[in-house]
Amino acid sequence: MSTAEETAGGEVQPWGEVTPDAARRLLIAAVEAFAERGYHATTTRDIAGRAGMSPAALYIHYKTKEELLHRISRIGHEKAVEILRTAAQREGAPTERLADAVSSFVRWHAGQRTTARVVQYELDSLGPEARAEILGLRRQADAEVRGIIEEGVATGEFEVLDVHGTTLAVLSLCIDVARWFNVGGPCTPDEVGALYADLVLRMVGAGKRWRSGGAGA
Repeated sequence: MSTAEETAGGEVQPWGEVTPDAARRLLIAAVEAFAERGYHATTTRDIAGRAGMSPAALYIHYKTKEELLHRISRIGHEKAVEILRTAAQREGAPTERLADAVSSFVRWHAGQRTTARVVQYELDSLGPEARAEILGLRRQADAEVRGIIEEGVATGEFEVLDVHGTTLAVLSLCIDVARWFNVGGPCTPDEVGALYADLVLRMVGAGKRWRSGGAGA
């Protein structure tokens, strides 16, 4: 069972794969610091202080600040691929699976907004080797969404002139939720997920059929 801890933003962050406890505390502190101040403005002393530890203790678990960012990015991107792959491989028509992919991906970016901001917007802070690994995971996420759209076009459910461009637009729309979502705002992550699923289906020309209950009928 994953161990969950709460960030200053009130989000429950499942970092059960990060052990021991001290390493997990440092990672959560780094997520908060990077999201608040940016990677380059954050020092290892800042991170250790947030975790209630000494800077020397940080180096026992992470050799560099970049290693922390790399691990956060890898875990976050692996989760993104898992969310999209689960939706892509479920039973149902492309319309249903695209709606599921979008709503699930948006819910994650809203519900885990602090982590998502770091995962999605600090890519350029990584060194070449780490960045290449994360770009590979991004390509996997892209392929899952693109595959659903291509299938929808082939079955006649979607009307899309540029599958590549549409895939990029769909993913960008979902990712941007992490930038603006406010836990104290009028909408819940579930509500934003449902809204964005509807918007994306309209984008690919399936909105009317989806709203009339035709998908999967």
